[in-house]
Amino acid sequence: MAYIPHTEQDRRAMLETIGVGSINELFREIPEALRVQEMDLPKALDEHQLYIHLREIAAKNVNLADTVCFMGAGIYDRYVPSLVGAVLSRGEFLTAYTPYQPEFSQGYLQTIYEFQTMVAELYGMDLANASMYDGATAMAEAAILATGVANRTKIVVSGAVHPNYRHVLDTYCWSNELTVQTIAPTDGATTDYSAVDGETACVIVQYPNFYGIIEDLGAARDAARAAGAMFIVVADPTAMGLLKPPGAFDADIVVGEGQPLGIPMGLGGPGCGLFACKQEHVRRIPGRIVGRTTDHAGNPGYVMTLRTREQDIRREKATSNICTNEALMAMAATVYMTALGKNGLRSVAESTVRNTQYAMRQLTEAGGRVKFPGRVFGEFVLELPRDAEAVQKELLKQRILAGLPLGVFDESLKNCLLVAVTEIRTKAQIDQFARLLRAAIA
Repeated sequence: MAYIPHTEQDRRAMLETIGVGSINELFREIPEALRVQEMDLPKALDEHQLYIHLREIAAKNVNLADTVCFMGAGIYDRYVPSLVGAVLSRGEFLTAYTPYQPEFSQGYLQTIYEFQTMVAELYGMDLANASMYDGATAMAEAAILATGVANRTKIVVSGAVHPNYRHVLDTYCWSNELTVQTIAPTDGATTDYSAVDGETACVIVQYPNFYGIIEDLGAARDAARAAGAMFIVVADPTAMGLLKPPGAFDADIVVGEGQPLGIPMGLGGPGCGLFACKQEHVRRIPGRIVGRTTDHAGNPGYVMTLRTREQDIRREKATSNICTNEALMAMAATVYMTALGKNGLRSVAESTVRNTQYAMRQLTEAGGRVKFPGRVFGEFVLELPRDAEAVQKELLKQRILAGLPLGVFDESLKNCLLVAVTEIRTKAQIDQFARLLRAAIA
């Protein structure tokens, strides 16, 4: 380990101080057969050769600089204003951890407070936290909160909620000895709420759902209220530019993935979990909350409130064991929402709808079929006359990332692609997709 700047004399002094004769003695608890004696590493490269090698590796990846992306399923290729990167790259914000000390962290704490305010307004809720790891963990935490409030152990979730989100929910609930019951969707939407009963702690639906369909939140709310259960919505923040927010449907908790709000796709992460709820649940909310107050001179000040750090690491006594957040990603979302404003977000949502409708027409004429009826936002399921994964691979050779083959989630959908269309997809790109699709399925 020559890169450690300690001399042999330094090492001997440290070993003598802790009472061992050699470094190997520090690993005596590990069986000899499990120890790695020598690592088979390639010969070291100089800096220039290393850059060449890394570029060769990077070239194996699909690069969205020269590939047109129609894949979504929770992570979307949306426009990120250059202002976002410019603000994030300032030295004041280059930290992997949220500062605790309000006496010299006022700028950062204020941005988190602004983030909370905007997320709450976006979802039509009373308050929001300082962000979570991603949308999936936010949903699972919401379900755990609901079981504590309702003192019930059954969770009912729509089968039209993102499969990966439901996997995370299953993991959380398994470790907490909670029961998850999934409602099978009909034609891609949630209609049958007969599974919701007096034992149900919460009902979870996605809006728009995994298949892009805009769910009837009124029906979901009524089913939850009739059973005395909490109502949880997983909502796309961009869609809130056009759709009535979940708060207008009396949702108890609203969660979502903040990646579309100015955060790059980044190989699927990092993301930014959004979590908003009613005021009555403020002391149970997971993660952090920043509050606004005044100092002794009457000036506004920002501090973490209601959530001491120790509370979140008290294991079984804690309302949640999440004690940090994606602060830098929340900062990106804050800058993005500030830059766009209400009108800008609505414009993004409207452009998304126009492009989606145009893509549905063109791809249908090219030989596909929209699988599920109903209103959609930004995404739809396209049924093809042949295996969707094979078509996707063929189009990828032509620099078109056609969408997500759904057969991996549901065998009955093996000929289906989940196609996402954002505000930055052009008519020419959609026309090219349709032309290449027609050739691929001919």
